[in-house]
Amino acid sequence: MTEPRRALLSVFDKSGIAELAAGLVDLGWELISSGGTAAVIANAGLPVIDVADHTGSPIMLGHRVVTLHPKIHGGILADRSDPEHQADLEANGIVPIDLVVVNLYPFRESPGIETIDIGGPTMVRAAAKNHAHVGIVVDPASYGDVISELRAEGWLAEQTRRRLARAAFAHTAAYDAAIVEWFDETGSDPDPLPPTLHLALERVESLRYGENPHQAGARYRRAHQPGIWDRLVQHSGMALSYLNFFDAEAAWRLAHDLGERPTVAIIKHANPCGVAVGASLADAYEKAFAGDPRSAFGGVVACNQWVDLDTVEAMETAAQADVICAPGFAEGVVERLIAKRKNTRLLTLEPPTPPPALSLRAIDDGFLVQQRHHFASTPDQWQVVSERQPTEAELDDAWFAWRVCGHVNSNAIVLARDQVAWGIGAGQQNRVESGQIAAAKADGRAEGGACASDAFYPFPDGVHAAADAGVAIVVQPGGSVGDEATIAAANERGLAMVFTGERQFLH
Repeated sequence: MTEPRRALLSVFDKSGIAELAAGLVDLGWELISSGGTAAVIANAGLPVIDVADHTGSPIMLGHRVVTLHPKIHGGILADRSDPEHQADLEANGIVPIDLVVVNLYPFRESPGIETIDIGGPTMVRAAAKNHAHVGIVVDPASYGDVISELRAEGWLAEQTRRRLARAAFAHTAAYDAAIVEWFDETGSDPDPLPPTLHLALERVESLRYGENPHQAGARYRRAHQPGIWDRLVQHSGMALSYLNFFDAEAAWRLAHDLGERPTVAIIKHANPCGVAVGASLADAYEKAFAGDPRSAFGGVVACNQWVDLDTVEAMETAAQADVICAPGFAEGVVERLIAKRKNTRLLTLEPPTPPPALSLRAIDDGFLVQQRHHFASTPDQWQVVSERQPTEAELDDAWFAWRVCGHVNSNAIVLARDQVAWGIGAGQQNRVESGQIAAAKADGRAEGGACASDAFYPFPDGVHAAADAGVAIVVQPGGSVGDEATIAAANERGLAMVFTGERQFLH
């Protein structure tokens, strides 16, 4: 008589386990389990052998020691093609285990010492190592495919076992990465830049290509941690591209960085080309678009409030946008936008969540790592260094210009008035040319407003350029050896000047 195949089932997530067990029993398999998993199987009226009965050893240490036993791991790890292994099994009364179905304690949801799984990862790794002879399943979503293949073929194909083994090692790697991160976050003296980093990312979406058609591209997320881009609702247009995601992320964060009032940010090639806070969303959109109508064509528009019909009317007379992001769309808005802009991707998004604590950028042999971009100072910490004191309205403009400036690639100059960015100079090799670009785009519309510079002015020429653009206040980090000269230039031109004490480079 042929010896039955055996499956060891030990799962925290019980979804689908009774159905899988029933399928295995129908195929003549013998089931081994313990604890809650065994109870679920037994309650389904299915035969199951308790792990303690299988091993002859009691469960110990408050369930910490259950499956850590030679009769479990010998049955999983034995190389069926090795005569010495077969002899060891026979000598020790160990029977082979052909399928291991395990998922782990929910450490990410409830981090702590007692949710650090030991027996589970050990079984997973053992079965994955011996995938030439053993199947390993860690994801309930795989149960259906596994049973279907067993029914059709009698056993799992080599390619299937290898794919499942890879998924298993990825599963335990992500689990260990979460534990390491918890240690880093809960230590008595947590280091903002820990000695090692362990990224566990999972591909959730293949994209048409990367930045260019000859580059493959995909969207990954942190393993088992869905975010706003997984929960978006896309109402129209083709699938989002690599650059759509990149620009939409930048636009969405900027639109939510300027307070609760109606705000619109328009991004083109990762840089803002229009930003405004308005009395209404339609007003904000019209002002943001007016900041740089030429660059807005084909850009990404982010609105921090629901898009209403008044805003649609403003959009209909403006340039085509590739993407429009909003928390929602009023009744009839989606249909009206689609009628006019069938290729525009309309997205409903949740508010942005805090980005990861660390930012990574690839270099030749590794990564550059830093704390994520953030603003360190507030206006009440800024220092007025000019003879003329700024008015409240000027300080409001300075704050707005400074926040926008922090989202612009360096060298960055922003000219703003009345919560509208009228001129943005980005990405130039010198600050003077960034200022010239910003002044040309503002074309006098920032008169009486503010000029923000993401880094200090090394020479007075930048201050004179700001004064020539008509602004009343300059906000900059300060800290240059030439500060006295730039302050003197501000006093000479009748400008107010404030130092933030922080730089906002963005590369």
